[in-house]
Amino acid sequence: MGNVTADMSVTLDLYGTGLRQGREDPFGFDGAGDPVGERLHPWMFEHGDAHKAEVDAIVDAGAFVMGRNMFTPGRGEWDLDWKGWWGPEPPYHGPVFVLTHHPREPLEMDGGTTFHFVTDGSEAALARAREAAGDRNVSIAGGVAVLNQYLALGVVDELRLHVVPFTLGAGERVFDGVPPSSLRLVSARHTPEVTHLTYSQRSAA
Repeated sequence: MGNVTADMSVTLDLYGTGLRQGREDPFGFDGAGDPVGERLHPWMFEHGDAHKAEVDAIVDAGAFVMGRNMFTPGRGEWDLDWKGWWGPEPPYHGPVFVLTHHPREPLEMDGGTTFHFVTDGSEAALARAREAAGDRNVSIAGGVAVLNQYLALGVVDELRLHVVPFTLGAGERVFDGVPPSSLRLVSARHTPEVTHLTYSQRSAA
């Protein structure tokens, strides 16, 4: 069985998304009302060559788990025309288990990605992802609330925070609602765009 990994781009004050997420602004707005998304991920999209190892590691898993908010800005019953933010060929190329309260049939996309919609909780989603991944890793793909659920359960083997150099002041923050725990710093790498910090949650004790 592989490890459970998680990646999250965060601000210096550990926010991974802002307020009032929507279809046009999937990462919401900061406390001053400015959009967040373009500032969280330039290291990945504008400077991807300089961070290729980190970008590759994000999608190097046998299965993925994400929250509904990561898949869609919608609430309530599904808009079946909506197939995610990533176009016809999402970057996952494997099974993705989406936590939701609303059932939906699996959604097959180009390139090997299939979204499975799980209504019986985070532990059930992780169990299904582990089974699907086999010997490969399972990646907790986000968003922040889902990451915090798995951190609280103590099942994240490797937490990779990509810290961008600005503060947000409002939104959803990593570790909110997570019981106190010790993490061990495994590696750190810095560029002008981002600081990559890798922590082990399980081996800290």
